[in-house]
Amino acid sequence: MPLFDLPQAALEAYLPDRREPHDWDAFWQRTLADSRRNPLDLATTRHTVALSAVDAHEVTFSGFGGHPVSGLFLRPGGTGTVPAVVQFLGYGDGTGSPLDWLAWPAAGFATLVMDTRGQGARARRAGRTGDPEGSASPHVEGFLTQGVLDPDDYYYRRVFTDAVRAVDAVRALPGVDAARVAVQGTSQGGAIALAASALADDVAAAMVNVPFLCDVRRAIEVTDTAPYAELLAFVRTRRHDAQRALEVLAYFDGITMAAHSTVPALFSIALMDDICPPSTGYAAYNHYAGPKELVVYPYNMHEGGGAHHDEAQLAWLTGRW
Repeated sequence: MPLFDLPQAALEAYLPDRREPHDWDAFWQRTLADSRRNPLDLATTRHTVALSAVDAHEVTFSGFGGHPVSGLFLRPGGTGTVPAVVQFLGYGDGTGSPLDWLAWPAAGFATLVMDTRGQGARARRAGRTGDPEGSASPHVEGFLTQGVLDPDDYYYRRVFTDAVRAVDAVRALPGVDAARVAVQGTSQGGAIALAASALADDVAAAMVNVPFLCDVRRAIEVTDTAPYAELLAFVRTRRHDAQRALEVLAYFDGITMAAHSTVPALFSIALMDDICPPSTGYAAYNHYAGPKELVVYPYNMHEGGGAHHDEAQLAWLTGRW
């Protein structure tokens, strides 16, 4: 994919209106308070994988609505406390095996990898978390438009709440330094990490890679690739609902999350990314309220920096701690 979005100078200056709902704070305060009325119900089971240098456990905790959310927890073997990274997954992915998540423990960090409810059935890694709540309104196949006509019913309300509870959960796990918890994700995972950095208590750092669900109005104007194709199909066919859908998405848009996050953050953007267009990532980065750094990959698509950026994240977080 050649360059298709704004020129570099325009990207660096791009600061679209946030269209933040007037009750954004009240909405999220109510949402999180409702979920925290349920006990965390944190439970761990040692994983059967044979790893002599890493302790691996399957984890469940209470997420949105008290629903059980699964994950994997890995930490370096031995005693003492270590910092932790909560990792969030890309669209359709699942937690899979502990063998997929050894990088952070190898670098001396614990990690909790959170399942995304309802996902992990079509990607290479399986998920283990269902979504007991369904949408009350019609939606396009996938997750992006589930409940998109009502913020209380919207799919990502549940997912973002799960993410906040995942941060609560990792602090309660053995051997974790509760004062040094970072969040990390790529694509959909980047959107969830951005939300967790804005909504969870005392997150210490965020790593947000080629983020999805940012500046959504522009995204569907410049790309028709999945998953944004789901929303484009919805507003194209349900014309009378299009404006309401975009209004609801403002409660979840990454540019508003960015404006409410003040923790140190490392972003990445790929300039040939036709899935999460670079202007939408810049919109979130330019609105971000905390200390921030950006790595740009000029000739990459949605893979971003790949393993190179994995190394950059390790170096960035290790340097902070």
